[in-house]
Amino acid sequence: MNNFTFCSPTKFVFGRSVTDTVGAELAEAGYRRALIVYGQGSVVRTGTLDRVKASLDAAGVSHVELGGVRPNPEIALVREGAALAEHEQVDIVLPVGGGSAMDCAKGIAIATGYTGDAWDFWSKKATVEHCLPIATVVTIPASGSEASNSCVISNDAEGLKSGCNSELIRPKIAFLDPELTFTLPPYQTAAGVTDMIAHIMERFFSGEPAVGATDNIACGLIRAAIDAAHIVMDEPENYDARAELMWIGTLAHNGLAGCGLGIPGMRDGDWSCHGMEHEVSAADPRITHGAGLAVIFPAWMRHVWKSHPERFLTFGAEVFGIEPIDPEVDDLSAIDEKITPERAVHDAVEATIDELQDFFMSMGMPSTLGELGITEGDIDQMIRGLRVNRGESFGTFRKLTLEDARAIYESAL
Repeated sequence: MNNFTFCSPTKFVFGRSVTDTVGAELAEAGYRRALIVYGQGSVVRTGTLDRVKASLDAAGVSHVELGGVRPNPEIALVREGAALAEHEQVDIVLPVGGGSAMDCAKGIAIATGYTGDAWDFWSKKATVEHCLPIATVVTIPASGSEASNSCVISNDAEGLKSGCNSELIRPKIAFLDPELTFTLPPYQTAAGVTDMIAHIMERFFSGEPAVGATDNIACGLIRAAIDAAHIVMDEPENYDARAELMWIGTLAHNGLAGCGLGIPGMRDGDWSCHGMEHEVSAADPRITHGAGLAVIFPAWMRHVWKSHPERFLTFGAEVFGIEPIDPEVDDLSAIDEKITPERAVHDAVEATIDELQDFFMSMGMPSTLGELGITEGDIDQMIRGLRVNRGESFGTFRKLTLEDARAIYESAL
């Protein structure tokens, strides 16, 4: 087990109707003026925004609003929000929504008071030294941004989508009300489940030796996510299943599933698939992050598994109950060819990857980049973005070159 630092300072307020306690919680914590950040209408249509504002009003917490956050939030709104936060002298930023609203709010919190251009934090020209406090009202379980130290922002002018990491941007309080997720469309639910599973897998496939306790947490979370996903796709208002997914989404990205699997001084995982998907949704910001991951992750797995087959065998056994054929135990009378140990491992790993991709597809996720509108002509742009964001080589499970990345993209078309 490698050395690690685990930090999860966020206070989680979880359960039915906790949306109506936002104002009381913020007032008790000493906050007096909030900047509410939200998306393009769903929290307005469902009444969630009005409930939050009523709660703030009842507790004496004044507020201003910034709406219009798009999926894959763009730096222009971060700049606008930081200027608004400074002008209005807010003391907390309060996103109401999913990962896009939360990441935009984190960007605003970072950029407020900074004298340079906000994009400096994502272009690695500046490091985060101060940040307005953040509280979140989560409406889409997916990104885990309510508990993470990361924030991803797009820059359309430069065709980039980049991440910024700092312990300062972990939210102070997160409100998780599973009932808010009852009205999520199936596609958003599925993309969210894919994203949270991907967060766990990035850590599981770090390339570092197994850590029994952490591996059991990781695989258990994925099994629970798969079980709950099957239920909510048929019963969208099943509270217990929605609650499972909401809590899994948080635990998937607060660092718990990577303890001991990271290389000290680096992030706790490989993160190649997230990096490669960011270039996909940078090429077309309309692409949902989780949908892109549903394509990229299996393609990456098929490209790299031979570097550490033992991790894939553990994953297959613990998540899907798939194990290699054992000629000394299994009945092979129906199989004509001889099964060597190498062939048995190959077949078990490929079956594991197939099972994962089949699960994603069963929820309505795509299996190819072509389904997302990405063509071979987009690959050069995505490789340019990878070079800026990741360099000439990246990854810890297996060091990938840009030519490896091109091969993975091409295999996923």
